[in-house]
Amino acid sequence: MRALVLFCVLFMASPAFALDGQQRLLGMWKLESWYSEFKATGEKKNFFGDRPNGYLVFTPEKRMLAFVTASQRNKPETDEDRVAAFRSMAAYSGIYRVRGDRWIAKVDVAWDESWIGTEQVRFFRIEGDRLTVTTAFQPNPNLPGQPETRGVLIWRRVKASR
Repeated sequence: MRALVLFCVLFMASPAFALDGQQRLLGMWKLESWYSEFKATGEKKNFFGDRPNGYLVFTPEKRMLAFVTASQRNKPETDEDRVAAFRSMAAYSGIYRVRGDRWIAKVDVAWDESWIGTEQVRFFRIEGDRLTVTTAFQPNPNLPGQPETRGVLIWRRVKASR
């Protein structure tokens, strides 16, 4: 039994396992849902609405791009509207690598300059054409008291158009 566990651990850490995960991520994914889960209570909230918009792309060159906006955004007309629009989106890109059940993106372009140079870690699970992505729990600076939350995003693989 110990040998089997050791084999599984070593295989999941191997480059071959990472390559398999990388191959399965390749392509374009359309966002279906995004909710935040509160660590202390397990409560789930849809801060970007019930039907957020977005795409996630992984290229063979190991570049990833994520672009997400809240549902029902208004066309900004004032500076306050523009601030609200900025707060209702997320976008970043970088070179990624796969390690087991997570990818790590070294961000070089982002909607928020503070993300540039960071490594964004995302846990993922692929079941058929469905990709579930989870962030680590972390303090949420946009909420009073900065409670720890994590994002859970559900994506569907985009099929080639004919």
